Amino acid sequence: MIEYGKTDTGAAASPAGQREPQKIKTEVREAGDDLASSAKSVVEEYGEKAEQLWADARKRTRTLQEDGEQYVRENPTKAILTVFGLGLVLGMIYRR
Repeated sequence: MIEYGKTDTGAAASPAGQREPQKIKTEVREAGDDLASSAKSVVEEYGEKAEQLWADARKRTRTLQEDGEQYVRENPTKAILTVFGLGLVLGMIYRR
């Protein structure tokens, strides 16, 4: 029967038995450090990809804006009639 509060003088309390938990603790700490290092590299990698995607999106948006402005300057009547027609259709849809 196990009595709580008393120490066991068997093999588990020997110095070899004390090293085992310390070894496990060290291995767990090393595994945690490896995991943290891996997570950090993944975050850095995806951060770089996100920055590149953001830069590409800004560039595309700027290009679309410039193309739209150029189209409106070259075709002002067509642009105004298109916007008017689109507004009319959306007004009819939202009116319901």
